[in-house]
Amino acid sequence: MDATEGDAPVNPQERSSHTAFIDNNTLYVWGGYQVVAREDVMLPSDEIWLCDLDSGAWERREITGDIPPNLEGFCGSHVNGTLYIFAGCDPVGYTNQMFSVDLTEPCCSWKKMTDTKGTTPSPRNKHSCWVHRDRLIYFGGYGCKTIGEVRNTSSSSFVVEEMSWTTIGDTLFRCWGWNNEVNVFDTHTATWSMPETRGPAPGPRGCHASALLGNKGYISGGVETAELDLFCLDLETWTWTQFDISSSCSPLGRSMHTMTPISDHALFVYGGLGTDGNTLNDAWQFNTVKREWTKMTHPHKDKPRVCHTACLGNDDDVVVFGGSSNLCILMDSVAVLRAPSQHHCRDVIIFQTQPYSLFRLCEDLMGKKPELFGKRLNWLPSKLRSRVDKRVAFFSNTKPIFTA
Repeated sequence: MDATEGDAPVNPQERSSHTAFIDNNTLYVWGGYQVVAREDVMLPSDEIWLCDLDSGAWERREITGDIPPNLEGFCGSHVNGTLYIFAGCDPVGYTNQMFSVDLTEPCCSWKKMTDTKGTTPSPRNKHSCWVHRDRLIYFGGYGCKTIGEVRNTSSSSFVVEEMSWTTIGDTLFRCWGWNNEVNVFDTHTATWSMPETRGPAPGPRGCHASALLGNKGYISGGVETAELDLFCLDLETWTWTQFDISSSCSPLGRSMHTMTPISDHALFVYGGLGTDGNTLNDAWQFNTVKREWTKMTHPHKDKPRVCHTACLGNDDDVVVFGGSSNLCILMDSVAVLRAPSQHHCRDVIIFQTQPYSLFRLCEDLMGKKPELFGKRLNWLPSKLRSRVDKRVAFFSNTKPIFTA
């Protein structure tokens, strides 16, 4: 942990489009950008931030080695203690490089992965990833392909948005656009592969949200549709399924939102940039068995978010970090522009998605009002009160999870 003057708290910088994950009730945050003097400023690649979700204390950890360049629109994934960063835009342009760092080591060091096998996906950004059986399964994104690659790609898998002559390394790229490809990276063998999928696949897209439930990967949004669409890919049969849901019960279409698994059959969607151009603050739950959306009430209506992260915490809590609270999109006769007046955030927001157990309630109550804890147990039956007393004694030095 970095040394600081006195006991001043250590806090990460505000950021958007970063990556985050939770391991052992610790939130890890890496990368992203903020806007300074109307310019995008990428945050350091040689550090990662850790937040203890019991105490709310932050720690900065340095990472050495083959440090990744400044990246925008990359995809980060965590597998067995290792963080993988794939693709994105570096100062030169779109890239398909991969970096990894073992965060279980006392001294963390980046490694540029140059000895992978198979065919590496084309350069891209704004893609997503499912982690399944120690494999990284990437979907979609925006990027560039050579003429030869486009000729060998189905027209339904890659939508050309523009054509230009650009050299990246020794390769001449010409076609730029969105894709709906599925690419698999095996972390044990460092091998790339592209499975052949079946069924009604999502249209090419980026800036979408993805989540994994069991052996199925889910994709939502990222395209200009009035209602939020939803697709599912069976990761054993590689078969796509599209959910046909009544528009009267569906959330507004959106991009740059998050989707988090909160049970064996439920997904939690929060925020994003709506097709109406506004940064959203609504939360929804999708039941994959009943195939229906439910709008959720929550206490964070004053915290709209876009380009944030959302991770599954204890007791099915959803832990949201960072993002922008007022991303604006400006339209003119030629292009779509992002207004540079974003307000980036660094707060942690906790969404309770399930009723807490008595154990959790007692733990929280003890941390917030310990002097009243004994009195508030009086309503419990004596046997249950005794059991709670014993648990409280065991966790007497534990602080509750916090809300921002």
